[in-house]
Amino acid sequence: PAETIATRQANFKKMGGAMKALKDELGAGADKAKLLAAARTLAATARLQGGLFPAGTGPSSGVKTDALPAIWTQKPTFDAAAGKLVAEADKLAGIAGSGNTAAVLAQFKVVGGTCAACHRQFRAEE
Repeated sequence: PAETIATRQANFKKMGGAMKALKDELGAGADKAKLLAAARTLAATARLQGGLFPAGTGPSSGVKTDALPAIWTQKPTFDAAAGKLVAEADKLAGIAGSGNTAAVLAQFKVVGGTCAACHRQFRAEE
């Protein structure tokens, strides 16, 4: 479990870094290449994340994790939330290089809301 949890946490950090890069770039001139690179990173890491929660990798494993037991007791709901993140991140990656900053910003906010909704239900407060 420790290795899976470490991989999961590293992937979340990478997702967070991509979100920060997008936010920073949207506030600093919106370079299309940088937006696209960050959005593609986000989409790729989002695609991996749902599979990083196998049984036995929750709090009961004894390894420090912010993952709540609800991930496993409400697995269909969690899987749907993970799928929504992938879909919204893919949309963002699809428009990130368009040059339409308003559309990128709007979809960035949708992705952020998707992250927040999942965290409220499935992540322990830090």
